[in-house]
Amino acid sequence: MTELSFVLVKSKMGHEMDVMNDILKIDCVKEATGTFGQYDIFVKVEAPTRAELDRIITKKIRAVKNVLSTTTLPALAGKPRK
Repeated sequence: MTELSFVLVKSKMGHEMDVMNDILKIDCVKEATGTFGQYDIFVKVEAPTRAELDRIITKKIRAVKNVLSTTTLPALAGKPRK
């Protein structure tokens, strides 16, 4: 079973696409989508363990150039829609 979190990313104005492209290069990032509003990018991260998930978010995503802040939404047990 894997650990799943969603990360809301604020980036420096005018650098949203660069940030999104850099985030998509990170292992365990499954999806990154640009958004309008308070956050610029919505990121889906899936890792084999909670520790690995934490490392990816804190050491990799937050370290991407022009990332201003992140908000992490850890996923609870869910069920895919049929």
